Amino acid sequence: MTAAGHSRRARRNEILKELGLTPLWRARVSGEDPAALVESSEQVVSHPADAAEERRSKILRMGWDELKISVEGCIACPLCRSRSRTVPGVGDKNADWLCIGEGPGAEEDARGEPFVGPSGKLLDNMLAAINLKRGRDVYITNIVKCRPPGNRNPSPDEARQCAPYLERQIGLIKPKLIIALGKVAAQNLLHTDAAIASLRGRLHEHSGIPVIVTYHPAYLLRTLADKAKVWEDLCFARSTMQGLRASG
Repeated sequence: MTAAGHSRRARRNEILKELGLTPLWRARVSGEDPAALVESSEQVVSHPADAAEERRSKILRMGWDELKISVEGCIACPLCRSRSRTVPGVGDKNADWLCIGEGPGAEEDARGEPFVGPSGKLLDNMLAAINLKRGRDVYITNIVKCRPPGNRNPSPDEARQCAPYLERQIGLIKPKLIIALGKVAAQNLLHTDAAIASLRGRLHEHSGIPVIVTYHPAYLLRTLADKAKVWEDLCFARSTMQGLRASG
């Protein structure tokens, strides 16, 4: 690793340590009583709910740079073991539009950017249909920031561990409208197990922000007949945004 690389890693570790987001493991000192280690460990993990809330609280105070470093060093769930790169998100950090999918796929994991490859091209076409362009007045991210192995859906615990990162992104961006792309995104944002068909065509809400649900681009690549339904959803989103801008 280059000197610059060592410097970046050292700086990242310093920030993670300051925020209390580094592992709490430590090496056993020669001659140290193992029972003392067990007791110390029990004190650390005796209140996991408190630790989770402390982690969430720290994440919700982060700026963009700290958030990026924290995501890159996250080991909160098993997805950290199989990822190549984390995929925080991409786009305009002051966007009115926020698109949220489920999680990175193989190409996203390799490149560190959400929605690339065929599904990404289709999403770009969907955005172009309502006069949007990647990087301009739209931010794109996922429920989880690491690729689930085999492109499976993220588990509830994986989504829960990643939720503070998404919550902070939403807080920093302050979008006027969220588009939930697919069932996983919709169900996690809206805290429901309802089918996507029953969620489409209606205005929902997450943290006081209007949410519109539509199909995931990867699904559309397999089910071309539903592209017409997505066009309806996009028209609904466009008219909703016009109303939000007129009133705000």
